[in-house]
Amino acid sequence: MKVCVIGLGYIGFPLAVVLARSGHRVRGVDTDTKRVEAIRSVNLEGIEPSLEALGQEVVASGFLDPVETVSPAEVFVVAVPTPLDENRRADLSHVDRAIDSIAPHLEAGNLVVIESTVPVGTTERMACRLLEKRPDLAREDGTPSFFVAHCPERVLPGRIFEELTGVDRIVGGTDPESTSRAAGFYASFVQGTIHSTDVRTAEMCKLVENASRDVSIAFANEVSMLCNRMGVDSSTLIRLANRHPRVRIMEPGPGVGGHCIPVDPWFLVESAPLETRLIQSARKVNEAKTEWVLQRIEESVSLFENPVVACLGLAYKPNVNDLRESPAVFIVKALCANGNCTVRIVEPHIRDLPLPLAGFARCRLVGLEEALAEARVVVLLTRHRAFDGIEERLKEGTVFVDPNGTVHEGMKKSGTGERP
Repeated sequence: MKVCVIGLGYIGFPLAVVLARSGHRVRGVDTDTKRVEAIRSVNLEGIEPSLEALGQEVVASGFLDPVETVSPAEVFVVAVPTPLDENRRADLSHVDRAIDSIAPHLEAGNLVVIESTVPVGTTERMACRLLEKRPDLAREDGTPSFFVAHCPERVLPGRIFEELTGVDRIVGGTDPESTSRAAGFYASFVQGTIHSTDVRTAEMCKLVENASRDVSIAFANEVSMLCNRMGVDSSTLIRLANRHPRVRIMEPGPGVGGHCIPVDPWFLVESAPLETRLIQSARKVNEAKTEWVLQRIEESVSLFENPVVACLGLAYKPNVNDLRESPAVFIVKALCANGNCTVRIVEPHIRDLPLPLAGFARCRLVGLEEALAEARVVVLLTRHRAFDGIEERLKEGTVFVDPNGTVHEGMKKSGTGERP
């Protein structure tokens, strides 16, 4: 089957690789010329190891052709970004442009699938947009002779290949035939179960999944801040509370990052602001936790004169190189900007500092040993495996800030007013 995947980013490229590996002839489209050239020349540095060899294989074999323009296909899959705008509303401009690029090449019987995360009702609007641009593809009753569906991606950074093929998928079409066509397409490469539903349920499922996680994380983060006020170690408290058979509190952190959880709940808020009070509150709690952690660090910095602060981790979650929407990046940038400390960053999963941090003279990416040797304040922002047991390695008198709630016995807890 000829498939055109529009968008070769975090989701589109792995999807294109999996489709090509499954025997589909895939045309991968991206407007970023450098991205296309990197894939075409099989220069795939920085992607997950499980995908690198497969990417090289399918490009070399010709099953995946990376290009900059859309061409005719039997199936078109839209996997472009849907960020928030300055008003925290979904910016669907990338989706609009992708749909517009498909329209000239669309034929009767083709299937268009939107994998991009979108507000409820978007897929139906895109089906109308296609029909407006191609009225010649309308049947006698006015319905389109092509098929449109939504199938939200459900992948975990660090396990993208495994989850693209192994996790159950939710498929919802704008009509029953679109649902059936889309379900059959995904069954050709997904080993997990394909669950068919209507298009609005499919759109909302992804948003509710991520909003649910955001609410759970917000509770853990609120507990961690409450524990600090009460003089209780939150990691011990949560471990003991989770011994209850019906309690499962998540691990707190410096906030919430990634391309989904801090973004998708706002799509629900945008659609129904009066019915999303809990979701809005969770977002506020998780954003406040980032500011709270920054305040604890600044309190610790104030105990010294121009100290070195070691910030361990920039990724938004452990053991990946994904910095998107990472609260750690926000915190480190704020520390670098205030000028009353020198910042040493340890992030074993990247080679160079991201652009938001690269311009600060007092900020360097270093190895763990160098950072610990210099630092008077150590901040654990991302719990990578490389940092296991870090508490036991700190010099006497070092102030240790851990938003996850773990404090080594005898270490000075940041924010208590105690001086080392």
